[in-house]
Amino acid sequence: MGTPPSIPSDGSAVPESDGDADGNATAAATGTAWSERLRSIAATFERLGHELAGAQAATVMEAVTQVAVQRVGGTRWASITLYQNKLLTTAAASDDRARRADAIQYEVGSGPCLDAAVDDTVYAPSDLPADTRWPEYGKLVFDELGVASMLSYRLALDTDNMIGSLNLYSDQPSAFDEEALALGMLLATHGALAVIAASNRERADQLQRALETSRDIGVAIGILMHQHKLSRSQAFDLLRIASQNSNRKVHEIAVDVADTGILTLPRRTDPVRPKAVQRPGPRAADHRPLDSA
Repeated sequence: MGTPPSIPSDGSAVPESDGDADGNATAAATGTAWSERLRSIAATFERLGHELAGAQAATVMEAVTQVAVQRVGGTRWASITLYQNKLLTTAAASDDRARRADAIQYEVGSGPCLDAAVDDTVYAPSDLPADTRWPEYGKLVFDELGVASMLSYRLALDTDNMIGSLNLYSDQPSAFDEEALALGMLLATHGALAVIAASNRERADQLQRALETSRDIGVAIGILMHQHKLSRSQAFDLLRIASQNSNRKVHEIAVDVADTGILTLPRRTDPVRPKAVQRPGPRAADHRPLDSA
């Protein structure tokens, strides 16, 4: 009898053969089954993507938690936890119970979602109140919220400064079967992609804003230099002075200059004007009639 198919580094299945006809047939059948399995996984992943796109949610991460509750058998509540800059946050949750279940883990510093994120594995406690790995958390979350079992997956984020996890909660013990475990893994992949996309989008927006700000200020400096024969530093100083005196950002002042070609500086309410010079007129004695000789 042939052995199960091996999986090379490229993820494809290579049926192994024992050299006889029966072995070749078994290997071929096994390879076909494996290919069908991969196609099924890919199709399910794509289908979940369509469901996430159509979900009524503010963000893709929130959509992941909503679809998890709808699609993964046994799930009552779901959340996504992120750990960045030494801070734990719930980036998305299906409802307040999921947020509170996360918060209890943050408070006690222990729990499946924290360990899944750190250990890069999947945790599936089937009886949380009795689980010796998280005795404090298991008791607290069961007593307060009735959480009896969980699934926690690490999100594979392509970054060094952030880790995260997808957390599925149930009020029933042993709520998650193998199908739920597999479907949750696909959703965790979607969750990781959503977090990466959001992070990249934020960085891109920040870079775009910085570039636009720098460009506008550079244009304004160039206009002032050309119009008033100023140095670069003098032109920028004038922008800063206008900003300070108008309580507006330098960038806003620069946009005005770029649009109008004019730098408006607030006028003083008590302008200093040079006083008129009083020239002494001739004294009365100077106009006395001259005595005739």
